[in-house]
Amino acid sequence: MRFPTQPPSRPFRPMRKLWLIFAQAVTISLAALFVVVTLRPDLVSWTGHNSGIVTVREAADGPRERPNIVSLSPAARKAMPSVVNIFTSKDVKVPRHPFMDDPLFRRFFGDQLDGDTQHSSSLGSGVIVGPEGYILTNHHVVEAADEIELALADGRKAPAKVVGTDPETDLAVLKVEISGLPAATFGNPDKLSVGDVVLAIGNPFGVGQTVTMGIVSALGRSHLGISTFENFIQTDAAINPGNSGGALVDATGNLVGINSAIYSRSGGSLGIGFAIPANLAKQVMEQIVRTGSVTRGWIGVEVQDISSELAESFKLSNLRGTLIAGVLRGGPADRAGIKPGDILVSVESGQVLDSTSMLNLVAALEPGKQATLKILRNRSEMFVKVNVGKRPRPNRRNELE
Repeated sequence: MRFPTQPPSRPFRPMRKLWLIFAQAVTISLAALFVVVTLRPDLVSWTGHNSGIVTVREAADGPRERPNIVSLSPAARKAMPSVVNIFTSKDVKVPRHPFMDDPLFRRFFGDQLDGDTQHSSSLGSGVIVGPEGYILTNHHVVEAADEIELALADGRKAPAKVVGTDPETDLAVLKVEISGLPAATFGNPDKLSVGDVVLAIGNPFGVGQTVTMGIVSALGRSHLGISTFENFIQTDAAINPGNSGGALVDATGNLVGINSAIYSRSGGSLGIGFAIPANLAKQVMEQIVRTGSVTRGWIGVEVQDISSELAESFKLSNLRGTLIAGVLRGGPADRAGIKPGDILVSVESGQVLDSTSMLNLVAALEPGKQATLKILRNRSEMFVKVNVGKRPRPNRRNELE
């Protein structure tokens, strides 16, 4: 008896279909990944970590893009003709040998070892401030010079004479007998802000007229020990020996300062330069041209800034004002009854913030006139009338104010 046979079962057919589907999906995924990695590797975050491949971006071929940068060439062209190179010379007598003070030694050698005279020269820069031939520069550039020669931007050279100097602001005015000179245009330093672009123009190291660029790093710098009246513009434009007396101009080519000093351990620029504001330089220049010197008010006191400790000791509510630390006997302040220990609060209508502002307020007073000073004595306000004197020309720094 034969039984009908059943067809053999195929238990692995569903698994085979699943395997084929999986293999096809993997193949398609790998193909897609290969295309993406090849054409757009930036879309795959893990590429390049350990593959040793560096992905770079290259500019497309075609017309070159010009960056949106404003050129300062017009400002430089406007200011450069008004900046001159200054060459000074003087005869310096070398001290004689100390043995020549011995009469016996002089008997044998006579005057052979007497001091010789050596010719010393230096250089700087200046700014033409008037078509009549007036040049503004630093006092230390022409100090004690026997001869001064200017080299103009157009190549002409001419001797110059000193009209007057002001050591307390480190400014000097020269005069050259050439008319029709290209004078600088004065700007307003009060409108400068930290971060504004400025150009420094001068003759660094005697290489010739040079323009450097920087920004305004700070305004109103004082207490630097550079000069008596300090209100400097600080800039990181390269200022080197030979730049002294040169121009600091804004982005439109207008004069905003006279380059004066740098902070440096090597003698070269470290990005910390100082310029005298053009408005102060203009005031000094006008006085020198008119009278040959600068006249300032003076009351004969020595002052000190008010610290937190002093404010606490005097029971002051703030640090404004300045402490009268000393009074010159017989001076204007002494005759008015001002005493050491008084706190000077205001000069005329000007508020005294510190010793620098007090110095400027007193200097602005007209000698021979009477001024009203407001002081605090034993925490009580007093108004004192002072007959303003004429500030003496200093022989050293830190004179009485």
